Amino acid sequence: MPITSERLSPLQGMLEEQFEQLTEELTRLTMHATTPEVIGYDQHGLEAQIAATRQKLAETTQALQRIASGTYGKCERCNQEIPPERLEIRPHARYCVPCQQAVGS
Repeated sequence: MPITSERLSPLQGMLEEQFEQLTEELTRLTMHATTPEVIGYDQHGLEAQIAATRQKLAETTQALQRIASGTYGKCERCNQEIPPERLEIRPHARYCVPCQQAVGS
């Protein structure tokens, strides 16, 4: 069953808000790339945090792109609908649960 507009709208809003927050966080982190101790990190910790934030930002961006293209909510592996309950928990989900287990991440 495709995701309804009543369920899609709040998910899109959440993803848009997450995009803004992650963008701000990445900007803050990269501004301190040469002085990580100012924000409470050592160099390795800051690099790891930047990488994690970039990954989350990429996942969020991809989900927003799927919404824009009309493919949001379809599994990228089997092309079946991803249950709306899964999308509410993981709004950036690209796969249904069986396919997620098969790809292993």
